[in-house]
Amino acid sequence: MTAPHGDPPGGISYSMPVGAGGLGSGLSVPEVAGRIRGTVERVIVGKPESVRLALVVLLAEGHLLVEDVPGVGKTMLSKALARSVDCSVRRIQFTPDLLPSDITGVSIYNQERRDFEFKPGAIFANVVIGDEINRASPKTQSALLECMEEGQVTVDGVTYQLAAPFMVVATQNPVEMEGTYPLPEAQRDRFMARISMGYPHGTAELDMIDNHGAASPLDYLEPATDGQTVVKLIEIVRSVHVSPAVKQYTVDLVGATRSSPELRLGASPRATLHLVRAARAAAALDGRDFVLPDDIQALAMPVLAHRLITTAEAQIARRTAAAIVRDIVRSVPLPGR
Repeated sequence: MTAPHGDPPGGISYSMPVGAGGLGSGLSVPEVAGRIRGTVERVIVGKPESVRLALVVLLAEGHLLVEDVPGVGKTMLSKALARSVDCSVRRIQFTPDLLPSDITGVSIYNQERRDFEFKPGAIFANVVIGDEINRASPKTQSALLECMEEGQVTVDGVTYQLAAPFMVVATQNPVEMEGTYPLPEAQRDRFMARISMGYPHGTAELDMIDNHGAASPLDYLEPATDGQTVVKLIEIVRSVHVSPAVKQYTVDLVGATRSSPELRLGASPRATLHLVRAARAAAALDGRDFVLPDDIQALAMPVLAHRLITTAEAQIARRTAAAIVRDIVRSVPLPGR
């Protein structure tokens, strides 16, 4: 691992060239993101890494998949993140009878105007919470593909742009699989990162009883910032510098998943882009205007693991995609070594 401070190995410079735009736009990414994080952590107790990763995905213009057992706060995290930013929020409860038009919208004939009028669906919001996304049919799930990748919706040949910022936070339960439709590879590849909440520690669970025992803290949550500020933060994150050495390291890391004998499907080029964008956001959260190999390594598992398909032999050996990614991170040499 490289050190966050001091000279990087091999004399390679990761810093931003003089005169390039960075964090000096008057807005402080760590300060604003810290306010959002503090607001979310009033609701989500004892899960700082999950909250941080959700912020990374928001600032990297990505989408988040929250996958875990029931009752650990998947939907609560989604709602808390949405309410911490003063912008439009919609929640979609995915069920087997949900139709694609319920998500994207539908054209309805207006008797008075004698013309078709478009009625926007639930996807027309800044933050869209998709609860139990794997309970809807593949046809309905696919209605999200264009929205998530291109930030637009096409209905009856007419394309409608979605307002920025735009983020889909989807939850799914990996345990109870009866009556569910697992997300296909193309759908999972649209999500920048996947996180698992996990059970809280004993102390955090005690705090949760105090905070959630009488009433939901969501009822008293005030926004920490607004949508326009988030858009400005996203612009700052886009300007974070990635050196050629770090770019090559990212390509080597993702390429190693495609040649691994334990993987039947490696990570896509979209995964490479998502990994770099997420690393830019992570660097900005730390107050840096340049990406370190540390950022790539730290984000490799949540960004890559859910896109991979293990071989039958790896499954028999109980080798998970996350474990394989960890081994790949250890085996790929760092820049300058």
